[in-house]
Amino acid sequence: MATNRDELTSYAWRQLRARTLAASDVCIVCGHGASDSADHVIPVSKGGARLDPDNVAPIHGVYGCPVCLRRCNSEKGDRPLSDLVQLATSVDWFAGPQ
Repeated sequence: MATNRDELTSYAWRQLRARTLAASDVCIVCGHGASDSADHVIPVSKGGARLDPDNVAPIHGVYGCPVCLRRCNSEKGDRPLSDLVQLATSVDWFAGPQ
């Protein structure tokens, strides 16, 4: 049986991440482009669906945002987006995909 981490390194996760980044590179935390990773809008630890495309959005990963220098994924951690200070983005991630 796969563990939680195994599922996040699976082929299905890599495909979902690639599709998410192909659709948009606007980070859900800081609102700047050039996101290089994807994260769960509702953390899996808080009941979010692991491989649901509606629960995955672009985010700046290990290297952070090249514009504002925030470490978006680390800053978000397993908290919901509403707990973070956000900038306005061109995509309303709280409303879900259009």
